[in-house]
Amino acid sequence: MDTHVIAAGLPALGWALHSGLLVRRISTARRDPLTGLHTRAGWTARAEHLLARHPNALVVLVDLDDFKAINDTHGHASGDAVLTATAGRLAAWCGRHGLAARLGGDEFAAVVTDPARTPGLDALQAALDQPVEHNGRVLPVSASVGPCHRSHLPVPALTDALSAADAAMYAAKGHGRRNTR
Repeated sequence: MDTHVIAAGLPALGWALHSGLLVRRISTARRDPLTGLHTRAGWTARAEHLLARHPNALVVLVDLDDFKAINDTHGHASGDAVLTATAGRLAAWCGRHGLAARLGGDEFAAVVTDPARTPGLDALQAALDQPVEHNGRVLPVSASVGPCHRSHLPVPALTDALSAADAAMYAAKGHGRRNTR
């Protein structure tokens, strides 16, 4: 084989490998390594797009109640088990009509394009409030859920929906555990 052809092909091969690694790193950065859900960065652009296109969309924020106590009492592996279970429950509730994310810590979000095709918010609350078994222990879990329907917003912007869902979530926390508004 001609050495000139090999020499010319090496940079192209190097760039192809490099671009493949970059694509994989970007994709990995958009997924939470513990739960497999989208991260805030990976979720936001997609959620904005879905919210803009679906007039019946629902944005939901979820915050685990007393999560620090689980970590402090049972250890971080138990906390990780609760986070993973919560992620699975939220993603299952969204189904094919939504997109779930772990925003950070014990805070999760979802946007559902057709809420009529998902179980209701009571079903989400019931799923999230189920205990998690880890290493022979049953860990109590409860979450506060804050919904915001796109139709209730003067402007269907994700930042406004998240603000409204956040206010609803904290109102639910103020009324005691295991509440939604």
